[in-house]
Amino acid sequence: MDFNLKKLTSDAGVFFTRAVQFTEEKLGSAEKTELDAHLENLIARADCTKNWTEKIFRQTEVLLQPNPSKSARIEEFFYEKLDKKIPSRTTNGELLGQYMLDAAKDFGPGTPYGSTLITVGEYQSRLGGAEREFLQTSAINFLTPLRNFLEGDWRTISKERRLLENRRLDLDICKARVKKAKQAEAKAAAEPDFQETRPRNYVLSASASAVRRPQTKETHELRVAQTEFDRQAEVTRLLLEGISSTHVNHLRCLHEFVEAQATYYAQCHQYMQELQKELSSANSDTYPNSFASNAKPSTSATCPSPVSSATLPGVSPPCLASSSTPGIAQEPSGQLKIQDVQQPSTGHRKAKVLYDYDAHDTSELSLLADELITVYTVPGMDPDWLVGERGNQKGKVPVTYLELLS
Repeated sequence: MDFNLKKLTSDAGVFFTRAVQFTEEKLGSAEKTELDAHLENLIARADCTKNWTEKIFRQTEVLLQPNPSKSARIEEFFYEKLDKKIPSRTTNGELLGQYMLDAAKDFGPGTPYGSTLITVGEYQSRLGGAEREFLQTSAINFLTPLRNFLEGDWRTISKERRLLENRRLDLDICKARVKKAKQAEAKAAAEPDFQETRPRNYVLSASASAVRRPQTKETHELRVAQTEFDRQAEVTRLLLEGISSTHVNHLRCLHEFVEAQATYYAQCHQYMQELQKELSSANSDTYPNSFASNAKPSTSATCPSPVSSATLPGVSPPCLASSSTPGIAQEPSGQLKIQDVQQPSTGHRKAKVLYDYDAHDTSELSLLADELITVYTVPGMDPDWLVGERGNQKGKVPVTYLELLS
């Protein structure tokens, strides 16, 4: 093995003296050169930036991919080490949509269940595609800059900070040596000369010169150590001041991440609204309103004039019978009001609310998920709506938000 034994011995000696200096500083038996306040503030700010950037980066990874499989983690590890782009994977939504489409083929696409599986499966695939696009955009615009800072800029800063710490230890070692040399010179100068003979005086003078010569050497080493320390402190300061540019870059990336989130959730909301409309339309065609036959209007009737905005929305104007229809109160002008609609003696049922619903006007009834209400229909009402009652409250409710009970 080819190595320089002299250099290895010298490096080991330097490491040992630095370790001794560091230990004595911790124990309080050696003086320590303090950094200036501005540099200390920059270091504290950099440490804070690194810690929070690392936490945000890890949690964003958890948000985008909550429970990655073991094989996926291994694959990502190898792609990162090889510095290659990770291929896009099928999202859970796309996989669910494909399962639904395959199930519809076995159940029969012409059956109600099969056709609904096809519709829902297609929208699940769209949701999965939107999720995949969101994950890719977030990884490029947000995660990658954070990772580059942690694995690039921060490593450079950490390396220069370690060099600065070593230069500081070398400086303090030199200061300690100069201090010891001065103490030794002062002690030698203070010793009395009891020998009056010239040769003895000559020997003492030579000894004093030998004490002063090392002091000159230690002073030179101190100046060199001080210069190297100042140079390294300036390099470290410039790197730490670059943290401000890092904050500006991360701020821009954060805006892009929020924009990608807003786009993704808007797409999901649009897809779910379209899916809900299609399912509602399909349900009304497949399962017609069973309440339509519960209340039958009289055969002889005359049609009134068009209903004004004060009438019940969603209810087409019924014909006026010579005798009033049971359960429905009408004004002389022929307008039907929700407050005047009376619950019929037959044809009303209990229904469980599936989702929360906020009324859009005074003719509708707001709903809370899992509550039970009484519902019934009135002649001429839109089949997608029913009249719901909850205590003294009454109003129109959408059929798709209900589960009819026996």
